[in-house]
Amino acid sequence: MKTILIIEDERDLADLVAFNLEKEGYRTLTALDGANGLELARSQPPDLILLDLMLPGMMGMEVCKILKKSEKTAHIPVIMLTARGEEIDRVVGFEVGADDYVVKPFSTRELLLRVKAVLRRSLPDKPKGKVINVGPVTIDTERHMVAVEGDDVTLTTTEFKLLLNLAERLGRVQSRDLLLKNVWGYNYVGDTRTVDTHITRLRTKLGQAGELIKTVRGFGYKMEE
Repeated sequence: MKTILIIEDERDLADLVAFNLEKEGYRTLTALDGANGLELARSQPPDLILLDLMLPGMMGMEVCKILKKSEKTAHIPVIMLTARGEEIDRVVGFEVGADDYVVKPFSTRELLLRVKAVLRRSLPDKPKGKVINVGPVTIDTERHMVAVEGDDVTLTTTEFKLLLNLAERLGRVQSRDLLLKNVWGYNYVGDTRTVDTHITRLRTKLGQAGELIKTVRGFGYKMEE
């Protein structure tokens, strides 16, 4: 049974989300502010966190930053819940490590689809014992590690899968819609700007090697040496 931590200051909404998640077979934990949410995440690490952006005392962005900087909680996927839907808010959310973004008001069905998609792509792939080299970039699929010129690069699960998807199809253009399907999951509900934001983060983390990821204007991306 997967455990989901809900960090949401609106009690009625938190209870409603918990009720619907439990109907789907999930176990839930609830915190009404950021500090208690952090404490629960550390003491009872969940499989996924639903994190409100606007929280009393400590904003959701700060909570996410702290979670992603801690070795104990960095691997836990985070879905941001917020009434603020501007693109800049989504970008900032992804930059601090959020895996997805749901704007209030949202339907229960949409939220459940997002939860299932994020949990599915957070599962470790079966070891293939394969190492892929593209220029200075080395991708170890068994150890789930990436290095550039021998220096380890820390990527989120989504960033790793995105890079692997491009590297395994070296030289072939991948549309944004196809990347959403292959990396985020077939039932993912979102827009293609999510892909653009993650590509930008991935390029930044790869440094000079980020230039290996090419933009195909009006269509998508490809990776080539």
